[in-house]
Amino acid sequence: MKIKYLLGSAAAATIALATSAGAAELRFSCYQDGTECDAWAEQIKKFEAENAGTTVVIDVVPYKSIVEGLPVQLAAGEGPDLARVTDLGGLAKYMLDITPHVKDAAAIEANYGRTLAWTRVNGPDDKGIYSIMDQQTATGPFINKTLFDQAGVALPAKGATYEDWAKAAKEVAEKTGTTYAIAMDRSGHRFAGPAISYGAKIFNADGTPITVDEGYKAFATQFVAWNQDGTVAKDVWGGSGGSTYQDAAKEFTNGSLVMYISGSWQIGRFGRDIKDAFDWVAVPAPCGPGGCTGIPGGAAVVGFKHSKAPEEVGKLLDFMAREDVQAAVLAKTKNIPANQALQAKGIAYENATDAEKAALKTFAEALGEFSPVAFQIQGYKNNRAIFNATVTRLTQAIVGESTVDEALARIDTDVKEALAAAK
Repeated sequence: MKIKYLLGSAAAATIALATSAGAAELRFSCYQDGTECDAWAEQIKKFEAENAGTTVVIDVVPYKSIVEGLPVQLAAGEGPDLARVTDLGGLAKYMLDITPHVKDAAAIEANYGRTLAWTRVNGPDDKGIYSIMDQQTATGPFINKTLFDQAGVALPAKGATYEDWAKAAKEVAEKTGTTYAIAMDRSGHRFAGPAISYGAKIFNADGTPITVDEGYKAFATQFVAWNQDGTVAKDVWGGSGGSTYQDAAKEFTNGSLVMYISGSWQIGRFGRDIKDAFDWVAVPAPCGPGGCTGIPGGAAVVGFKHSKAPEEVGKLLDFMAREDVQAAVLAKTKNIPANQALQAKGIAYENATDAEKAALKTFAEALGEFSPVAFQIQGYKNNRAIFNATVTRLTQAIVGESTVDEALARIDTDVKEALAAAK
């Protein structure tokens, strides 16, 4: 097995060339928030030992390459044999159904059925197995508790509203001289949780998207206002154009941010980078008139139809789905399991701090309380159209290039045009 670490434009170029060199060599494009690809590399050594003649080359690439470069390659019928991805519905049309190549499809269905549905976009009779989740995630906030303690401000209790948290975080920032009160990843996926909490329905009864309704408008209006008055770090959304992704993890880990709306995939990173610099905790999703929800999600390893070695791809994904293999990977990566058997048993996380254990527990418990609309949008095959339009147009309102009403109108138009193009 070979591991290659790729950055920037070189990653995109390598993905373009990452077709199978032979039926027994698989190319695996893998991104990692923490150590996911490294953990998979350890397990894949076992797979290669169990499957003599099959080798796996792991190309470790930036997340941007997976989000922006990989879809372009797949549309051209090119790219790796398999990849670790998050846009499950959007990429599903390129995914390989591994059902003919697994030992026990019923067992995979039993353990991963809730997330398998996110890639079954080929009609109501689609029962294929296209993905193996290696990371169940939930969006939600982290807070720098040390700053709250220094400011003498009490943490809002579970059930507190976004307005309650905004007031508290801003007070903490002012009393401690902290640069930013709140930041949220520049992501339509991250925006969707608060929007649904404010009452956004996202879909009509027939499942077609409506995107902008009163609930969506209410949070969009509030979010733009918070960016403009300094409650929310304007640089995160206003510092980029188009639908480019941007997080604020660096600002949180260096102590310049009071409250960070991101997700459970950051836990391992925070444990590694923050250490004992300050106390940090994950808190339940704030509430709005429509409830208190984040968005479920996660990463999955998927194979692609263009692979010249579909049987080997299927065998590898079958191996990755095994309970013992998943447990070993999750123990190192400190992620929430998607495997339902492991959810019940729990994971013996390696070298997890008390802060990491508490955060994992908070997010795992939150998943059971998320709105059905949150699961619906995560599994919607055209969700990227909604997410991208949200980021692009609301940024224009944040930086003053349009009004909020103009941005919302453009979001509706963008989504309708994207759906028409998809058809």
